[in-house]
Amino acid sequence: MQDNTFCMRFLGTGSALPERVVTNDELATILDTSDKWITQRTGIRSRHVLTDEHLEDLAALAAGRALEDAGLDPGEIDYFICSNVVDDYPTPSLCSLVSERLGLTCPCIDINCACAGFVYALDIAECRYEAGKARNILIVCADAPTRMCDWRDRSTSVLFGDGAGAVVLGPGDNIRAIKLTSKPDMQKLWQRSRQMPTPFYKGEDVDTGLQMAGGEVFRYAVDTCSADVQALLAETGLGKEDISYYLIHQANQRITDAIRRFLDEPEWKFPSNISDHGNSSSASCTILLDECRRSGLFERGDIIVLSAFGAGLLSGTAVVQW
Repeated sequence: MQDNTFCMRFLGTGSALPERVVTNDELATILDTSDKWITQRTGIRSRHVLTDEHLEDLAALAAGRALEDAGLDPGEIDYFICSNVVDDYPTPSLCSLVSERLGLTCPCIDINCACAGFVYALDIAECRYEAGKARNILIVCADAPTRMCDWRDRSTSVLFGDGAGAVVLGPGDNIRAIKLTSKPDMQKLWQRSRQMPTPFYKGEDVDTGLQMAGGEVFRYAVDTCSADVQALLAETGLGKEDISYYLIHQANQRITDAIRRFLDEPEWKFPSNISDHGNSSSASCTILLDECRRSGLFERGDIIVLSAFGAGLLSGTAVVQW
């Protein structure tokens, strides 16, 4: 944990969504569900879903928009972090595929911290900067959780959408504090894919769709996010009245509402896009950040809390000054 010495700031943001929009009414034609059932339980009315697009192209589009917003060329990026859960290629990594499309030649890494990936990437970027090994850092969060779902299971498949978000970081004073936590428990949220058999290992011949203990994940998200926010406010000496906005991982509107009630904050401080995006895993907070910025919501000096939680179980919360 840093000593509140500011060292990085957001230079630009970008996002990209698949063209295909799937509504709740359309899902009702293939699942035992309805628009009312989904909306009441999640706040989701539609989501963007990859069809014939490639995730790396979506990621590169979001990154290109962030670079343009920052006024930087690919050659000015010193380090590239890509947050991703599942892609078509086990190797090469998604960051390598995106780097090729953008013309990046800097070191790059993939991380898999599920929905908390953006905040974990911010922490890695800050450490890289403080070590004097980078000046301008690109973060891309690109995920396609719809490809992880069993589309016969209405309890999980209706929750997710695909997308990509990106930020460019450079020298400055945005990052106030970051808190990362983990509560290792694979049984609450997991998915296992088919393994190739070898002469020495008999791979399983079935894919397992995403499995989630919804009620327990709900409680983990609310408890962890609320506790992390309170801890960072105490660490930074900020009060609730100092916080302009809370950008919470868009997993379920009921989760966000429960966190808001626990923190006793007004609804307007919690911008949301879940109604037409769904849960896009680590891309969620990044896309919301870009959309809020481009809509003119943020003003210079605003204090913003970013918080996300997901499989692992992992969570991450950051306090940044715009």
